[in-house]
Amino acid sequence: MNDWIVTNAPILIIATPLFAAFLTPLVDRVSKRGRDAMVFVATLITLVIAFILAKNVFDNGLVVYTLGGKSVGLTLPSGYHVPVRIILEVDGMSVFMAMISTLTSFVGLLYSFSYIKGEGSGKYYTLFLMMLVGMLGMEMTGDLFNLFVFLEILSVSSAALIAFYARKGKPLEASIKYIIISSLAALFVLFAIGLLYGEYNLLNMGALAGEISSEATFTFTTQIAFILLFASFVLKAGAAPMHMWLPDAYGEAPGAISMVLVAATQASLYALLRVCFTVYSMAIDASTIGIILISLGLVSIFIGATMALIQINMKRLIGYAAVAEIGYILLAIGVGFFELAKVGGGGVISEYGLKALQGGVFHIFNDVLDIGLLFLVAGAVIYVTKESNLNKLGGLAHSMKYSSIFFIIGMAAVSGLPPLNGFASKILIYESVYKVSPITSIIAILASIFMLAIFVKIFHSVFMGPKLSEFATCKEAPKLMLGSMAVIAVIMIFFGLFPDFVVNNIVNPAVNALMNQAGYIGSVLGGV
Repeated sequence: MNDWIVTNAPILIIATPLFAAFLTPLVDRVSKRGRDAMVFVATLITLVIAFILAKNVFDNGLVVYTLGGKSVGLTLPSGYHVPVRIILEVDGMSVFMAMISTLTSFVGLLYSFSYIKGEGSGKYYTLFLMMLVGMLGMEMTGDLFNLFVFLEILSVSSAALIAFYARKGKPLEASIKYIIISSLAALFVLFAIGLLYGEYNLLNMGALAGEISSEATFTFTTQIAFILLFASFVLKAGAAPMHMWLPDAYGEAPGAISMVLVAATQASLYALLRVCFTVYSMAIDASTIGIILISLGLVSIFIGATMALIQINMKRLIGYAAVAEIGYILLAIGVGFFELAKVGGGGVISEYGLKALQGGVFHIFNDVLDIGLLFLVAGAVIYVTKESNLNKLGGLAHSMKYSSIFFIIGMAAVSGLPPLNGFASKILIYESVYKVSPITSIIAILASIFMLAIFVKIFHSVFMGPKLSEFATCKEAPKLMLGSMAVIAVIMIFFGLFPDFVVNNIVNPAVNALMNQAGYIGSVLGGV
């Protein structure tokens, strides 16, 4: 049984939440407790499968899973034979992202059991599971068209969850903005897929990468397709100046969904990395891409930090901090590309280029944890007080002692203070960026200090001071909410205290997988 699970883990990790999503509305009609139990078990199983799959990939290397045999096909009237198979390809980077998505979703689900009550909760959990399916599908697939399908699943479910409290007005506005941006990005992706399919008659990413890598010169169509894919996934990743949807979406979504949306955003960032490092690795000018990513990173850091300063809505402010954190990731990945260009690519990179990629990939996980914890605390504050305006809050530490402690942990981690996880990844970024541009590294450090000052201001506004009369009856957040925050906080502290363990056992396999384009191509072509 265990061998069967290991063998079929790539499809089980998608099928489990998908099957549960279809069952949820049915069970909801019979029993609310039964529905909650089923959703909990399905999400827990998905999380366990993710870690089983991770161990298999980290121990044995890339896994190719084929749905549909090599000889299975459809015979059309014209006599053409079309193969019926979908290929899932799971390498170190894929499973790294799957761990983030499943862990975040599981914690978010526990939080939601206290946060989401009353009519419509069955719809909430169905959409929640579909959101998880979308993220995992994007991370597991080896096919561009299926990547588009799962991107759409993720976008539609996310938009519906952002608008879950649409009766309040602002969530509906945020959802409409999100779905418009998502539709535009999806249109670009679909157009790029059409161009590539017309050019190469292929949709599989490994096979496409093999064809593109073998070309002496790259066609205009191939270049246009790359520009469309690059723009789409940068847009969906929330990088400035294409971030206009992100603070609204994060700020108006229900508490747990804001955290899971951070993981969903990182799934789009994963798609960007997969396109750049795998499909187009040999077709792009690494130096140019590096400069573009570094520029986007700096702009994101600047806009995120400065716009956070003037916000009075607690969750919207954290949303702008999330834009800045995306900037740090793009900055590190850009330095990695820039260093890759110096040695001519081919999977060879300098020591500091490798450190930049390690810092960037590590910060993907840390970003979800740090910003996620802050969103959970903000959600708890809103749940207890029914207020998100910083000017109307104050003195909550008297009644929300544990929540205030968790906010301090999240605040310190986002600001890159030791010994928390944010420091571990940011020090790698600072060090590697400094070798390319000392001024850029100094700007990144100053931005972190600036963010610390902003979050100290939030902490003082929300938690410090005398207890306000209007919140005299407020109590601490429910235990499940606190438990969810505690899980995230413990992981953050562990990552900060033992960064070498995390880098060596989790981050390095992901970075090595990104760099190993030849292995990805060979595994796909060998698997079909």
